[in-house]
Amino acid sequence: MSAKNEPSVWHGFKAFLMRGNVVDLAVAVVIGAAFSNIVNTVVKGIINPVVGAIGTQNLDNYSSCLKDPCTVGADGTTTHGVRILWGSVLGATLTFVITAAVVYFLMVLPMSKYLARQAARKSAREGTKEVIEVSELEVLKEIRDALVAQRGPGHGER
Repeated sequence: MSAKNEPSVWHGFKAFLMRGNVVDLAVAVVIGAAFSNIVNTVVKGIINPVVGAIGTQNLDNYSSCLKDPCTVGADGTTTHGVRILWGSVLGATLTFVITAAVVYFLMVLPMSKYLARQAARKSAREGTKEVIEVSELEVLKEIRDALVAQRGPGHGER
């Protein structure tokens, strides 16, 4: 094979980038990153202060000591013992649940309802079309039978 018959790497890469799925995925990643910032702000600005009414406003400060004595240095790292930072896990979990809920209720659920309505309309149109086609076929059969009857008994179908 000659090199002219094979597509160049640049053309292949360009075709890959121009596929609809890649462009849609890129848009989704950018929107997701921007949306993640909003959710993080909601967690830090609303959820953490609500939790802070019970204890500290920063969920990252909640921890348990697995092996005593746990001492924390000035930079926040554990110098002695084993510390479990369950507050950080709780904060990340809350962020995920809020993100998933917003995505589901504001994007997935309305889109699935819209697609279901579109499918119902399409099936209703197809059902109407079948009824019309069947009734047209019946009318044509009746016309044929009427024409055969007008010709009389000696002029049967060929």
